[in-house]
Amino acid sequence: MLGTQLAILRDGTPVGLPDALDVVAGFDDALTHGLARVGEEDAAALAALAGALAPTPLGDRAAEAVGTVATGSVAPEHLAALAGARSALLGAAHDALLDRLDTALGRDRAPWTVPATPPAGASPVLAGARAWLHEVALTGWRGVDHELLSAAGTSVEAALAVPALRRLAVLLDGLAAELRASVPVAAMPQVPARRWADLWARGVLLAQGAPVAPVAKDVARVSGRLLPLGVDVHEHDTAVQVQLHAILEPDGGGSPRLVRVTVGAPKVETIVGPAVWRLLRAHPILLAALAERRAVTVTDLPSYGGDLLWRDDLARLGEPACPFATARLLLSRATAAAAPPLDRHPAGIAEPVLLEDYRVRDDDGCLALDLDGHRLAVAVERLPSSGPLTTELVAASSACLGLVRWDDGGWLVQPLAVRATVKRRAVEAHNGDWAGGVTDPKVARSEARAGDAVAVLRERAGRLLRR
Repeated sequence: MLGTQLAILRDGTPVGLPDALDVVAGFDDALTHGLARVGEEDAAALAALAGALAPTPLGDRAAEAVGTVATGSVAPEHLAALAGARSALLGAAHDALLDRLDTALGRDRAPWTVPATPPAGASPVLAGARAWLHEVALTGWRGVDHELLSAAGTSVEAALAVPALRRLAVLLDGLAAELRASVPVAAMPQVPARRWADLWARGVLLAQGAPVAPVAKDVARVSGRLLPLGVDVHEHDTAVQVQLHAILEPDGGGSPRLVRVTVGAPKVETIVGPAVWRLLRAHPILLAALAERRAVTVTDLPSYGGDLLWRDDLARLGEPACPFATARLLLSRATAAAAPPLDRHPAGIAEPVLLEDYRVRDDDGCLALDLDGHRLAVAVERLPSSGPLTTELVAASSACLGLVRWDDGGWLVQPLAVRATVKRRAVEAHNGDWAGGVTDPKVARSEARAGDAVAVLRERAGRLLRR
C-alpha cells in the first residue's frame, strides 16, 4: 500500500458512520442497565435504533419491538428484532468501511450470493439458548450474578452435542466465562458494553437457527494451488482457532482468489503459547504448509464464499512458496470474497496487505508505520505468543505482511509476518513458523522445562475414561 492509498483511508470517515455507531452505543447502554425496566434515557436510545432502521425492511419489526419493550413486556421475538436491527446497522458500517478500503487497495470483490438455506429455529437446544440470552438481556450486565451464569451450562452442553451448533456453544461458553470473571459486574468502573453486546446479539441471531455452516447444496468444490500469505491465531481460555489467509490459483486458469482456511480446537486455559499447535495435529498437511512455508495442492475442496472448508485428505504438500513473493506477484490481482451476513461487522474487517519500504515510528510505546509521511498504527497487542513474531522484530522490520483492520475509530495493521534486520543479519518471521514445533532454541528449552501440558492432560483424561 502506497502513501497515497493510505491517504484515501485517512480522508475522513464514511458519511453517517459516527451517527450509526452512536445509535449502537445507545442500545448497548440500555442493554447494560437491562431491558426489564427501561428508563427514559434508554427508551430514547431504543427509539433511535428503531428510527435508524425505519426506511429498511426491518423498520416495522424494530419499531414494534421497541414499543413493546418500553411497556415492560419483552418476548424473545422482540429481542431477536432488536439484535437484528443492531447487527444491520453495524453491517452497514462494515460495508461502508470495506468499500473505502477496497478503493484504497484497488481490490475487486465478488458479490455475496444468498443461499437458499432455511432456518432451523424449532430445535429445543436453540430454545434453551434463546431463553438464557433473554434472561441476560432483561437483567442487564450490571445485574448478572453467578446463579444466572450457572444456567448457561445446560445450554452450552446441549449445543456442544450438536455439530451444527458448536459455534453457538463456544460463543455462549465464552460470554458466560467473561461475565463470570467480572462478577460483580456492578462494581466494575467500566463495562465492555460494545464487546458483550456484540456477543449477545450474535448469540441471539445464531439461536434463531440462522445457518452458520453451509448445507451440501450451497457448497462449491474448488481445485488448484493454495499459496499461504499468513496466519492469524485467535485464542480464548476454552478454544483456539487458526485462520490462514491465502491465495488460490484455480485449476484451468481464472483470476486468483483471496481465501481463508479456518481450523480450531477446544482447550483449557493452561494450554498457551506454542503448545496450542499440538491441539491441531488432526491437520498435519496444513500445519506442515505453515511451518515449512509451502504451497498446497487442493482437489475438490469444499468452499463457501471465501472460506475453504479444510480437509487434509483433499490436500497434498507442494513446492516451497515464499509468502512475500506470493503477495508481491498476486495480491494486487486477487479477487476478494464478500463477507457472510453474520460476519458483517467493522471489527471483522481483516484484509491482507503487503507493506514495504516504510519506517517504524515509536510514539510513546505505540508502534506505527510511516509510509510516505502517512502513519498507520501497528496492533502489536494482536501478536500471538504461539509464534516467533515479536514487537522488537516489528520495530526492526522493513517489510510486513499483515491484515488491515478498523478498530476504535481508526485503521491499523496486524502483522502476520515481517522481514527485519537484527544485528546486521536479515531475519524473516511468520506467525505459523512454530506450527510444526518451536524452532527457537531458547523457547524450546523453556517449553521442555515446563513440560508438555497437552500430553499430560490427554493422559489424565484417558485415565479418567478408563475408570
